[in-house]
Amino acid sequence: MKDKDDHMLTIGWREWVALPDIGLPAIKAKIDTGARTSALHAFMVERVKRKRIDHVRFLMHPLQLRDKPVVECEAPLIDVRQVSDSGGHREQRFVIETRLILGELEWPVELTLTNRDSMRFRMLLGRRAMENHLLVDPAASYLAGKLNPKKCYR
Repeated sequence: MKDKDDHMLTIGWREWVALPDIGLPAIKAKIDTGARTSALHAFMVERVKRKRIDHVRFLMHPLQLRDKPVVECEAPLIDVRQVSDSGGHREQRFVIETRLILGELEWPVELTLTNRDSMRFRMLLGRRAMENHLLVDPAASYLAGKLNPKKCYR
């Protein structure tokens, strides 16, 4: 649903997004206006060189509460940062930038990589990624539409 400004998309507190450049056609994201940075589930993370450019290769479980399928992802490394999680614990994380698709919009977002196996959502979309693109209705879900992960991951 488009907002009256016609350049901002109104979304709910959870939405289906796609990160096609790293091989993720559908992932459920928690929309978190309290988090500054966005986070993506990742494990077996390793730094690799591609044509003298640092990349990060990692595995991820795109579906909540499941350890299958496993998707191998790779993206250029743009930074390594200290990030505080919701419990105040500081962790050094790799940061990548990739294209995010949400509803009819797409734009580049920065994502920190961390193991989110114990979390309900494999991805957290923070407020930096939302700026100038999204408005959040905290009482709604999936306003940008639903994706069928069973069709995406076989």
